[in-house]
Amino acid sequence: MKTTKTVTLRRITLSFLLFSGAFSLSAQNQVIPLWNKIPDEVKAADYKEKEVLKDGKMQSTSQVSVPTLSIFIPKEAKSNQTAVVICPGGGYTHLAFEKEGTKVAEWFNSLGIAAFVLKYRMPTDLTMKNKNVGPLQDGQEAIRYIRQNAAKWNIDPNKIGILGFSAGGHLASTVSTHYDDKVYDSAFKVSARPDFSLLIYPVISMQNETTHKGSQINLLGNNPSQDLLDSFSNDKKVTAKTPPAFLIHATDDTVVIPENSINYYLALKKNGVTAELHLYEKGGHGFGLGVNDTSKFWTRDCIEWLKANGYN
Repeated sequence: MKTTKTVTLRRITLSFLLFSGAFSLSAQNQVIPLWNKIPDEVKAADYKEKEVLKDGKMQSTSQVSVPTLSIFIPKEAKSNQTAVVICPGGGYTHLAFEKEGTKVAEWFNSLGIAAFVLKYRMPTDLTMKNKNVGPLQDGQEAIRYIRQNAAKWNIDPNKIGILGFSAGGHLASTVSTHYDDKVYDSAFKVSARPDFSLLIYPVISMQNETTHKGSQINLLGNNPSQDLLDSFSNDKKVTAKTPPAFLIHATDDTVVIPENSINYYLALKKNGVTAELHLYEKGGHGFGLGVNDTSKFWTRDCIEWLKANGYN
C-alpha cells in the first residue's frame, strides 16, 4: 500500500513538474487570439494572411484579419510590474513583426518589462465594416485585456504603456488620444487608456502636408473628408488627460517627416502633459532598435525616461 502511494505521489509530482515546466516555457512567448468575436467582422474567404518567414521565424506579415497578442514575460522572478503593448509599423499594409515587434519585446524583457506584441488588423473594406476604426478597436482591446488580467502576469494595472513604430506609432497615438471613443462593446469594464506612450518615428498626422500618404490612404481611403482627416490627426486630439509620451525621430527622415513628432510634442506641452522629444541628426526611417548614426542611442534615452517616470 505504501509503495502504491509513493508511486502515485511521484507520478503526480512528475506530472506537476512537467506541466509547470511547459507553462514556464510557453509563458515566454505565448500567442493568444485577441478576440473571442472580432467586432464588425466581414467574412472574406479570399483574404488570407501572408507571412514572410526566415529560419522558422515570422519576419513580417500582411493581410492580417485575425489579431493576436504575442506575450513576452520577463524570465526573472522579479519584474518591475510594467507592461508595454508593441505596435509594429508597416504603413497599415503589413507589419514589420520581428524588427519592430518580437526583437523589441525581448529587449523590454531584458529590462524586466512585460511585452505584448499586437498583431493588429490591416484596415480594409474586405474584412471590416469600418476600416477607419479596425486597428483602434484592436489597440483598445489589447490595453483592456492586459489591464483586466494584470494580476496573472504580476503587472501593475497602472503601469501599462503602448509603443508604436511608424504607422504603428499612429495606432499607438490614436489609442492614446481616442481611448474613450466607443468603437465596440467590450466585455471588460476597465479603461483602454495607456499610462504612457513611446512613439518611435511615428505617423501622427493625417493632414496632407504632414502625413505618410500610404498610411493615410490605407486607413482613411482615397478621398477622406476633412472631418475624418482631423479626427485621426492625433496632434489635434491631445488633451490634459492624454498619457505622457517619449518621442523620437531622425531629422533626415523623408518617409515620415519629423514634424509628426514635433507637433504631437508641442500639443502635449501646450496641454501640460509630461513629454520628451529626441530629434537625432541622422537615422532615416525604419531603424527599429537602432542600427547606426545617432539614432542607435534611442534605447538608452528611452531607458532613462522610463526610469525617471517610475516605469523601470
